[in-house]
Amino acid sequence: MFGSIGGPELIVIFIIALLIFGPRKLPEIGKAIGKGLAEFKRATTEFKRSLESEVEEEAKSIKEAKEELKEAGSDLKDTVRQAVKEYDLKIDEYSRVPESEDKGDKGESGLAG
Repeated sequence: MFGSIGGPELIVIFIIALLIFGPRKLPEIGKAIGKGLAEFKRATTEFKRSLESEVEEEAKSIKEAKEELKEAGSDLKDTVRQAVKEYDLKIDEYSRVPESEDKGDKGESGLAG
């Protein structure tokens, strides 16, 4: 904040303040400025902590959502795999059924007719 203000500039500012406010008011003004800066620093620190807390909560919430989505994706993947297996079994079952039915139908129609 005071990076560009050196020692000589501070002395000039102090002398001007001494001339404007006088020796009696200067300590009171300095004390008030010190209290104000301390309060500002305290408020800034509190705001920073509050902001970090909110960010941590959001990060935690995002992490939980990510884990839930990952679990749901895994469940969906398992469900699809199971459905595919069942479908393959049904296809195998249906592909075997017509062969035996065709032989059975010919045999029955040959006997009955």
